[in-house]
Amino acid sequence: MIEQNEPAVRNAAMLPAGRRVAVIIPTFNAERYWPSLSDGIRAQSLIPDQVIVIDSSSSDATAELARRDGFAVVRISSREFNHGGTRQMGAELAESADILIYLTQDAAPIGTNAFANLARCFEDAEIGAAYGRQLPREGASPIEAHARHFSYPSTSLVRSWESRRTIGFKSIFFSNSFGAYRRNALMSVGGFSPDVIFGEDTLVVARMHRAGWKTAYVADAMVRHSHAYSVAAEFRRYFDIGVLHARENWLVEQFGSASGEGRRFVLSEMRHLLKVGPHLVPSAVMRTFAKYLGYKIGIRESGLAPRLKYHLGLNRQYWSR
Repeated sequence: MIEQNEPAVRNAAMLPAGRRVAVIIPTFNAERYWPSLSDGIRAQSLIPDQVIVIDSSSSDATAELARRDGFAVVRISSREFNHGGTRQMGAELAESADILIYLTQDAAPIGTNAFANLARCFEDAEIGAAYGRQLPREGASPIEAHARHFSYPSTSLVRSWESRRTIGFKSIFFSNSFGAYRRNALMSVGGFSPDVIFGEDTLVVARMHRAGWKTAYVADAMVRHSHAYSVAAEFRRYFDIGVLHARENWLVEQFGSASGEGRRFVLSEMRHLLKVGPHLVPSAVMRTFAKYLGYKIGIRESGLAPRLKYHLGLNRQYWSR
């Protein structure tokens, strides 16, 4: 069911040719994040024409706060949530939009031009999608902060189908924590997969590259977003990545293994920690082993019982349906 309020303000910074922008945010018990998220959206020079919150039946005040801000609220059951299917629902609801900006509930836009800078790259007609830079949250540990600085550098770039020849799997790296899509490009490759455990953004970008679209990383479009994963959570997250790669094995076949990038990350992390926090090296080693083990088990998930997969994975609702 959709609950629609009139937006409080109209778009004060229109894109070329009057393009319309929709922001889509899946939520679940997001009340604690709401002040930063809402303030960040309202501070933007590019004010979206529509903000759609797809709420998985939160038990807190998330839906009420979203309505109070003038956003459209769609309520679904928590069992209905799916990383791809829920975001595709948002794309279909925003049928009049030209550009779709996706956020996660814990990603807070930084400054006033995060949306405008991200959307500007769509002036290039070959760009089908773009994602912004994620900076670590306040108080992030050196391990948490390094992960963000490694994956989201200060230099923007554009990738295409040809990029796989030089950077392999990294060519389809993307994040819907702060990512935007040209709506017709998204729909032209079939939209988000309706039933995927994780990595719906990676799948879409891979399809876009195969279809001739380019994607961009925009370093001056920034949000604050990071996670303090436990060792167990790292295992579960990489189990889910393994499941994705097993079920969508064409990704590895056509774009190559991610192992090279993984080795580069580990070496970078070790160098960083030896400088700023040598006492954290044992924890980093444990995390690396947990990721490796989780991934290796995940790519062999077809031989595991569904109940076991439920307990091994991070996105447990995927197995509970």
